[in-house]
Amino acid sequence: MPDNETNGPKKKNGALGSVRQAETILQLVLALPAGCFVGLAIGYFLDRHFHTKWLAITLMLLGGVGGFIQIFRYLSKSGKGDDE
Repeated sequence: MPDNETNGPKKKNGALGSVRQAETILQLVLALPAGCFVGLAIGYFLDRHFHTKWLAITLMLLGGVGGFIQIFRYLSKSGKGDDE
C-alpha cells in the first residue's frame, strides 16, 4: 500500500519557496501596469506617425485588458490546486 506522504503534493520550504512566491506576486502586481504602459507607448508612436489622437488611449485600454486576462488566468490556474 503506497504511503500518502510520498505521493502527496510537495511543500515548498526554505528560501527557494519564498523567492518563488515573491516572484509570482511581483508578476501579478506588474501585469496590469506593464500592459497599459506598453499599449500607451505603442499607441503614442502610432499617433505621431499617423497624426491621430485616439490610438494611444485605445491601445492603453487593450493593454489593460491583456493585463487583467493574465491575472485572471493565473488566479484560475492556482485556484485549481496547481500552485500549492
